[in-house]
Amino acid sequence: MKPNTQQLIDLTTQVRRDILRMVHAVNSGHPGGSLGCAEFFVALYQEVMERKETFEMNGTDEDIFFLSNGHISPVFYSVLARSGYFPVSELASFRKINTRLQGHPTTHDHLPGIRMASGSLGQGLSVALGAAQAKKLNGDSRLVYVLLGDGELQEGQNWEALMYAAAKKVDNVIATVDLNGKQIDGSTDEVLHMGSIRAKFEAFGWDVLEIEKGNDIQAVIEGLRLAQSRTANGKPVAILLHTEMGNGVDFMMNTHAWHGKAPNDAQLEAALSQNPETLGDY
Repeated sequence: MKPNTQQLIDLTTQVRRDILRMVHAVNSGHPGGSLGCAEFFVALYQEVMERKETFEMNGTDEDIFFLSNGHISPVFYSVLARSGYFPVSELASFRKINTRLQGHPTTHDHLPGIRMASGSLGQGLSVALGAAQAKKLNGDSRLVYVLLGDGELQEGQNWEALMYAAAKKVDNVIATVDLNGKQIDGSTDEVLHMGSIRAKFEAFGWDVLEIEKGNDIQAVIEGLRLAQSRTANGKPVAILLHTEMGNGVDFMMNTHAWHGKAPNDAQLEAALSQNPETLGDY
């Protein structure tokens, strides 16, 4: 049975607690983008994707997901654990020696839910396209999802992949761009202004839609469902997801400062007070 809206909101709040506690425990990690994408991951894994209960690397006859901007691993790990891929208690090992929960996702430790090593930015879309074409060749009708950061679009390989996807009519892929306007060194406009992302995707032949309220769980679900309905029409589909970096923690919002910085003890306490425990801490 699918969770109701309140259950999804409660899970999102708990995921935010997980993110904050994970990066604080090792004084390392990337809370900003993770917090901003909490609704997206919860919506995708709890409501939208058709996925099997047990993890299979090939992802045959199920929807699959690739995280390209791998530095937001805390939100990915939290949602995977709370979706049953591995024990929630394992979140306590984040970024520690010999953990399966590396700072950037890896595949060599065979962590369920992880299908590619990511963190070297710009590569996820290419991998997703390969998987999507493999599904077509295998007669598999399920979809491939991939998440990219807006700052990540400054990597050139993305544009080769965008061109290829449209030229080869890879219409079983949904690529979402986390459009928060911030990256490690400042705003995306200040670091390298890219103009209209929508116009660029459309010029490359993509079908583009936008989710203006990327931190509203129902808006995200509706946007993802709309994207699903626009697949299999000869064009790859892109979602521009408008989020706020650090969402849910007032002092982490409206700044790029928390892209890759962990909160200290006092900051953690303040952040957790804004995200009360709902499903139990690990």
